Amino acid sequence: MKSAVIVFPASNCDRDAKTVLAATGLNPAMVWHRDSELPKVDLVVLPGGFSYGDYLRSGAMAAHSPIMQEVKKHAQRGGLVLGICNGFQVLTEAGLLPGVLMRNAKLKFVCREVYLRVENNATPFTRNYKSGQVINVPIAHHDGNYFADMATLKSLQDNSQIVFSYCDASGDINDAANPNGSQMNIAGICNNAKNVLGMMPHPERHAEALLGGVDGKMLFESLAA
Repeated sequence: MKSAVIVFPASNCDRDAKTVLAATGLNPAMVWHRDSELPKVDLVVLPGGFSYGDYLRSGAMAAHSPIMQEVKKHAQRGGLVLGICNGFQVLTEAGLLPGVLMRNAKLKFVCREVYLRVENNATPFTRNYKSGQVINVPIAHHDGNYFADMATLKSLQDNSQIVFSYCDASGDINDAANPNGSQMNIAGICNNAKNVLGMMPHPERHAEALLGGVDGKMLFESLAA
């Protein structure tokens, strides 16, 4: 299996993503955002960071980078796309996922570990997890407050597109476990075809025991399975 990591100006997790992908046997290539062609890959990763410095709106400028036209075509063909943190923001701005990521409810940057509940393990990204499993993954964002209208939220629920939810250690979904004000404690969603996943938490930062956890490693192992 082959993968590509898209590098935007001010990406800061692209090398982390490459390291985990390589360690999992996903053979990553680094692709500059101004390139107009993707190599032949199975998976495209949009990494975390602050593309274009978040000067306009998080992910808004990156969504119009030349390579994103190829990423869209890749997704339309059924290719896998994973957007992490800023990558999630880019996916919503590019129209590959519904909703938007707004400023955190308390208007502060949040950087800490959180608990997530796996809501859907029937995706290529989550098949190594158990449904309802509670995992521990770091977050680091200022604009992670997921918002969508009620019709979109209902559609996400009805089509099992909510993949991860913020929860407490016991798996309960509540306001205290919500770090950014996201509607319905949403931490990650996929498209209806289940081949595009966007999530605010950073699984690549918990993919080695030396870094404090390995719960994120199973996501990459799911892709390699």
